[in-house]
Amino acid sequence: MRVQTLGQFIIEKQNDFPYAKGELSRLLRDIGIAAKIVNREVSKAGLAEILGETGEINVQGENVKKLDVFANDQFIAALKAGGEVCAIASEENEDIIPIDNEVSKTAKYVIAMDPLDGSSNIDVNVSVGTIFSIYRRVSLSGPGTIEDFMQQGTEQVAAGYIIYGSSCMLVYTTGRGVNGFTLDPSIGEFCLSNPDIKTPQDGSMYSLNEGNYLHFPDGVKKYVKYCQEEDKATNRPYSSRYIGSGVADIHRNLLKGGVYIYPTTTKSPNGKLRLLYECNPLAFIIEQAGGKATDGKKRIMEKGMHELHQRTPLFIGSTQMVEKAMEFMLKHETVSS
Repeated sequence: MRVQTLGQFIIEKQNDFPYAKGELSRLLRDIGIAAKIVNREVSKAGLAEILGETGEINVQGENVKKLDVFANDQFIAALKAGGEVCAIASEENEDIIPIDNEVSKTAKYVIAMDPLDGSSNIDVNVSVGTIFSIYRRVSLSGPGTIEDFMQQGTEQVAAGYIIYGSSCMLVYTTGRGVNGFTLDPSIGEFCLSNPDIKTPQDGSMYSLNEGNYLHFPDGVKKYVKYCQEEDKATNRPYSSRYIGSGVADIHRNLLKGGVYIYPTTTKSPNGKLRLLYECNPLAFIIEQAGGKATDGKKRIMEKGMHELHQRTPLFIGSTQMVEKAMEFMLKHETVSS
């Protein structure tokens, strides 16, 4: 059986890209390189004592940093060095990071990312991940601007995530299906392990933080009760599976079938997840795998962007399960009105 590396796969699929084939290929490879470095540090987090700021000085004379800050720095460094993006938006930075150098002035892309989603789970050895979203710039030249990021998710050129767990896996789409690559540590390469991923249209798992149940909208409360009811015809009750690391929960549901819900609450009336660098890329991936992603009413990728760290509720996963949850949301609205 032929082993196909991420680099080989990207080169072979270059003709699928409608424009800037070489640049996008190099950008995806840059992301893969940074992911290997972050995975190395995640896998030894306890040994390296980088779960948080320790106040100690390392051999380079630097303060030991939190792992999420380390991941942010690694991806920014790789993307700047690659020269394929003119600006970066990160969960770790309040403003965009425009890249002002000779190479990046003519770069065709911008990238938004959550460098280490679920980082609070590192110290209990739970899977964490990186989420990224790539857009074609709308500014004409020079460093990127905030307007380059104020695009709907439908304008994404590529999106993906890296999950750092029992194995390190990179999953991405360029709008032509979803493919997964697992890092083979013996050769230091991501190898194609899950070609053309298709998520089940239905499932038997629901994922949400039931600790916030009292603060959920009535439609979500009713859907949770529906999931817990016994009904052989629909294979209920469903299993409740919630890791608390978004990438890990959505990755499991992508492969096994299920729905992930992060609704509005009385404490977070606009939702809590970020549209630009969490929900849009995850929605792109799920839709390309045959699933669905909404805010409970509207398609996630059609939501307008108004601010960099804009928040939104999220209903994502197997199409039939997302649609059923949306039915409960609609029923509640109808009753209320």
